Amino acid sequence: MTRSALLSRSRGLAWRDYFALTKPKVVALILLTAVVGMFLTGSLPTPGVVLAATLGIALMAGGAAAINHVLDRRIDLKMARTHHRPVAQGRVHTGAALAFAFGLSGAGLGILLLWVNALTAWLTLASLLGYAVVYTVFLKRATPQNIVIGGLAGAMPPLLGWTAVTGQFDGHACLLVMIIFTWTPPHFWALAIHRRDDYAKADIPMLPVTHGIEFTKTCVLLYTLLLTLVCLLPWVVGMSGVIYLLGSLALNLRFIQWACRLKFRPGPQTALQCFRFSISHLMWLFVLLLADRWIVYAW
Repeated sequence: MTRSALLSRSRGLAWRDYFALTKPKVVALILLTAVVGMFLTGSLPTPGVVLAATLGIALMAGGAAAINHVLDRRIDLKMARTHHRPVAQGRVHTGAALAFAFGLSGAGLGILLLWVNALTAWLTLASLLGYAVVYTVFLKRATPQNIVIGGLAGAMPPLLGWTAVTGQFDGHACLLVMIIFTWTPPHFWALAIHRRDDYAKADIPMLPVTHGIEFTKTCVLLYTLLLTLVCLLPWVVGMSGVIYLLGSLALNLRFIQWACRLKFRPGPQTALQCFRFSISHLMWLFVLLLADRWIVYAW
């Protein structure tokens, strides 16, 4: 292979490594919930606000993810799911990763301050610090309730989308936050069950490590029941209509079915399958919220 070909391949790998630092799949789900929040406010947002808010939130979320890569690099090496990450493997040095993270975060904050509003900018910064510092540095290593408490930072995107358009808090936006906040524990605990030995080896006090797998399965089931009730609230308060109600019930009954299978009839991959379904569950739930609102408006 020629020198130029080697350099080209090296640049390609470097680009992919930096892109991986942003956790693009996670950021994509964050942006979906944020954009839905923008379009549920009752007024049609301008394209400029949607573009600026989406870009600003995406950059700050990517920056938070990159900081997480740096802070968790030693833990990542001990876990099969994460040992290949760029910072853990040394393909991206910690200094370069931090510079990249701060660059993304600073750019995102600037965009939100200049072209959206200060409330959204500071709330997004608080979410970044909540995930990258409070959760990653303290909660993750301190308590089996880490994902419950720390889940609030990850539940903020719909509120960020809402405030980007309105510039103020609203109870309806807080309902969207409640949905993601309640969804997060069963979503993550299903993965933690599947990767229990990894977390034990890394000395991370996830619930399956500290309280056992059976107890965690029970918690997953109970949280899916609670989530079903919380997901009814947008319909109860008149925020959504029958399309969302029926779709939400179908999605949550399916989630309960997976949780029951995990608790009472588990197979080798049931926990992982439950985790994967939970991602689709949240995505389609927010798509239903948006579709319901705009179909009703069209009528």
